[in-house]
Amino acid sequence: MADNLARASAYLAALESGDIDTALSYLAADVIQEEFPNRLVPDGARRSLAELREGAERGKTIMAAQRYVIVNHVSEGDRVALEVQWTGTLAIPLGTLSAGDDMLARFGVFLTFRDGLIIRQHNYDCFDPW
Repeated sequence: MADNLARASAYLAALESGDIDTALSYLAADVIQEEFPNRLVPDGARRSLAELREGAERGKTIMAAQRYVIVNHVSEGDRVALEVQWTGTLAIPLGTLSAGDDMLARFGVFLTFRDGLIIRQHNYDCFDPW
């Protein structure tokens, strides 16, 4: 349990640092990430490892920086649930925000592990108004 929580925390730290290869090393080859509908992805999305890599690369052109703060967590067996406060600093204008402005959100992130790797990730992303 503690190992999976530590892995989940390290995964978010790698995402925050922009180290895509390290972040993706926490994911199994057959990982599925599901993002439920939100302001940025109104229809939701279901992504494979290759699609997660593409999205992370694309995200580097949109976000100048990201910060993930775990404010609550529950870990049991192969499952970890995280409540995350996210801050993203924009590299480009988006909606009413300018480059350099921060976007704020709370994420519910649910991870399932197999052999120390994430095989499922479900995100419920709730963005502050902008």
